[in-house]
Amino acid sequence: MRGDRLLSILLCLQSHGKMTTSELAAKLEVSERTIHRDMEALSTAGIPVYAERGSSGGWALMEGYRTNLTGLHADEMMSLLLARPSEALSELGLHKEYDSALLKLLASLPQTLQDDASFVRERIHIDGAGWNAAGHSAAWLSLVQEAVWEAKQLVIRYASTSSQTEASERTIEPLGLVVKGNIWYVAARTLEGDYRTYRISRIEHANKTEQIFERPVNFNLAAYWDASVQSFKTNLPRYEAVIQAHNAILTRMEFARFATVLDREPLDGKVQWSTARIQFDTLESAASYLLGYGPEAIVVAPQALHDLVVQQAEAIVKAYRNAENNTKG
Repeated sequence: MRGDRLLSILLCLQSHGKMTTSELAAKLEVSERTIHRDMEALSTAGIPVYAERGSSGGWALMEGYRTNLTGLHADEMMSLLLARPSEALSELGLHKEYDSALLKLLASLPQTLQDDASFVRERIHIDGAGWNAAGHSAAWLSLVQEAVWEAKQLVIRYASTSSQTEASERTIEPLGLVVKGNIWYVAARTLEGDYRTYRISRIEHANKTEQIFERPVNFNLAAYWDASVQSFKTNLPRYEAVIQAHNAILTRMEFARFATVLDREPLDGKVQWSTARIQFDTLESAASYLLGYGPEAIVVAPQALHDLVVQQAEAIVKAYRNAENNTKG
C-alpha cells in the first residue's frame, strides 16, 4: 500500500540521514519513478524532504525534523535492538514485518541513542538457533496457523513415535503455536476435552474443517506450555550408573545432552581419573553412549550395564574381524 511505503521512506531517511533514489527503490522494491512520485506526495503533505544534487547527493529530511513513534525508554529500546529474527519468524511469514518494526524503532531514537544503539549492535550479537538447527519439517505449519487464528477444528494424521505403530487420524481444536529451538508444536484440545501437544513435523497430513470451536476462556498458552514442559521433564526415564573415567571425558559429559554427571571424586591410584555417578535415560542409551569413549570409560555398576557394554564391544570386534576376513578372502 502506498501509505505504508510513504511511511517507510520517511523512516528510512530518518534512520540513514540521506539515501539516493536508487537505494530507496531497491529497499522498497519499486521503480525509481515511483520514488520520485512518492517524494512529491511527501512534500505536498508538508514533510520537509528535499533533494541534494551531485555525486554525494540524495534525498534527505530537513535538519531537526523527526517523527515520534514510540514512548519506549532507552533500555527498552536497546533490548529490542539486540534481538535478531529467528527462523521461526520466517516460517510464520513475519520476517519482513520484523524488518519494518526495527526500522520504525531506529527512526524513533534521538541521534544520541542511535549512536548508542549502533555501538551496542556492533559489539553484541545474539544467535538464538541451536547448533543442531536443521532437519525439522514444518510443512503443515501454515495451515495449522490458519486454524489457530480462525478457531477451526483440524483433522490430522499424526505419526507415532514407535516405528511399529501406524499414523492415526484425530480431530483437534488448535489453541496456540509454540516454537522451542527450531521445533514447532501446536497446543490443542481433543474432542474428549483433554489438552495435548502435537509436534508439527510429525503431522503427515492436515485438513482444516469449517467447524468453529469456542476457545476455553481460562486457557493460557504460556502457562500450559510451562506445565507441559515440567511434566515432560518429571516423567523422563532415568537410569543411573557408576563409572570410572578420565577427567576430560567427565568434563565433556557435563555438557552433554544425554548424560548428567551427578557427582564425582578422584580415583585412588590413577592420576586424572575419577569415579562418577552418571544419570542416563535408559540402559540402552547408556551403553551406546559409553561405548563411544572406548577404554577411557569403564562401567562399575550396575552389572546389567557392564554386561551390555561388554556384549556390544565384543559384537563390534567380531563384525570388524568378519569384514576383514571377507576382504582377504
